Amino acid sequence: MGQAHMCISFLTGEVTVGLHMAASRSPEIRKDAVHNRWVIFSPARARRPSDFKSKNDPSQNSRNQVECAFCAGHENECAPEIFRFPPESTSDWQIRVIQNLYPALSRDLDPSSEDCAGGLVTVSGFGFHDVVIESPSHPIVLTDLSPAQVAGVLLAYKKRIDQLRLLDSIKYVQVFKNHGASAGASMSHSHSQIMGLPVVPPTASARIQSMKEHYNETGECALCEATRNNNHLLIDESGHFSSITPFAAAFPFEIWIIPRKHSWHFHDIDNDKASDLGGLLKLTLAKMSAQLNNPPYNFVIHSALLHIDPSQTPFNHWFIQIVPQLTVLGGFELGTGCYINPVFPEEAAKLLREVKLP
Repeated sequence: MGQAHMCISFLTGEVTVGLHMAASRSPEIRKDAVHNRWVIFSPARARRPSDFKSKNDPSQNSRNQVECAFCAGHENECAPEIFRFPPESTSDWQIRVIQNLYPALSRDLDPSSEDCAGGLVTVSGFGFHDVVIESPSHPIVLTDLSPAQVAGVLLAYKKRIDQLRLLDSIKYVQVFKNHGASAGASMSHSHSQIMGLPVVPPTASARIQSMKEHYNETGECALCEATRNNNHLLIDESGHFSSITPFAAAFPFEIWIIPRKHSWHFHDIDNDKASDLGGLLKLTLAKMSAQLNNPPYNFVIHSALLHIDPSQTPFNHWFIQIVPQLTVLGGFELGTGCYINPVFPEEAAKLLREVKLP
């Protein structure tokens, strides 16, 4: 066996440095050019990648429950509705977008209120916090929906973002889904959430700045690079999108779904692309669920700021990040902002590629 050593690799669009496919691999430190962070890959800390399974608690499974406030027939138990699909439906609705009954931000506050005293800055807690109910039936989860139905959920996101971006006071919109109690879902009925923020969150700012720096250094969009010449990281492709394990994945079996054609805003998606993405998102989540024993997971849609000028479009590229909850953050991650991942992404991609679904 060769001498153990540590390799430092960078996201270059084509992995040429530090990939050792031997049975025993040395640790590597890779740079994520999208989020501007370092990730330590330490296979010595892991079981075999194929042994990664969620310790799923059947008692937390939404299929074991019958009805809740999100179910059809319980509409009066929810916060006010914003819209539904189909728009003219009554008891036969398929998707509802409602206000969050316990919002983190309030749409009723003055968005211009600001206080700067003693160097401390406080702004009004104005903003929007909405819920997308993905199905009227309690036992149904996102992977149970047809590709067309998943596309309908994506188009509900688009419609709500289109409404929020008309407001000058809203600077950024975050779409996210928490699946499973340990991933932050307070309701077991399948749903996702949308928040309209009066400020730009620091993670979004850092991501966009990192992608700008990468573009200035290389002349390339970091996410366009990630979808090219990385067959060992590819899971699946559709007509318009690729699902990959990112080169510097911060979490075991982390997945990104990326538009194959450069695109900066998720809300620019049309019906054809939503249908295409609906099929790939369903397939990706189903493969992850089958391989990892239906783990709790989070997904988030990373998009450009709502209002950008043409000079910013070459390095902005939206994508979906999916993170199964298989590990927990420790003191090292909190103290350094670096992550330790025990599973090399190319090994995770191979296992996910090879999943055979019924």
